Amino acid sequence: MKPAEARPRLAALGFRPEDVETLAAHFLDAEARGSLGHGLSRIEWLESWEELPIAVRPERVIAEPGYELWDGHAGLGYLTLAAVVEAQLADPPAHARLVVCTRTFPTGALGYWVRRLAAGGLVALLTATSPRRLASPAGGPPLAGTNPLAIGIPSSDGRPLVSDVSMGAVTYGDVLAGHARAEELVPFGGGQAHKAFALAVGLQLFVDALAPHDAHGAVLLVAAPESDPVPALRALADDVRLPGDRGS
Repeated sequence: MKPAEARPRLAALGFRPEDVETLAAHFLDAEARGSLGHGLSRIEWLESWEELPIAVRPERVIAEPGYELWDGHAGLGYLTLAAVVEAQLADPPAHARLVVCTRTFPTGALGYWVRRLAAGGLVALLTATSPRRLASPAGGPPLAGTNPLAIGIPSSDGRPLVSDVSMGAVTYGDVLAGHARAEELVPFGGGQAHKAFALAVGLQLFVDALAPHDAHGAVLLVAAPESDPVPALRALADDVRLPGDRGS
């Protein structure tokens, strides 16, 4: 698919114009960063759905200074996280806030969301669950999703640091895009894969314990920074490309 086709094809699926822009921005950003499993191939994936929850809107159920609960109502998780991010930027926490999103899937490239928060001056940590696809390296049934963890740190130099790591050796998006085989979807780490599996299980239960519905969800911690550590790290790194820099 060519980038110019993204918006027309999303519109043809029936999405509202503002949702077309939200989805296209996400997919095109992933494509530009080389994350093809979260890029334009996802539009083809959406086209394969028998029924898209186009009319479903996310709802903020609880809004407290340090805690929010959002219900995605089983709509597209991309749109729930887009609404959550906009809400945090519009009303940032004085110190920190935990945001729990229930019935929220798919959530896309989590680095995209924390990057937006970091660009707005907020520290962010985000994880989300997915269908159970990772089994223990010792064998047995799949027990956890690939459950990525993304961290965004703002910087006074305008170049936030963004770390976004899936617990799988490949992502499900890589499989969907034809860049990996389904049997390659195992915890990363080779001989140390038990560590990624432990993280995947821990994140699975962390989200499951906080989200009130028996469905996929996401948990975001967003906070106002107390210091500006990224420029010093960049100076120390010299020419080393850091996580979240274009192409990483």
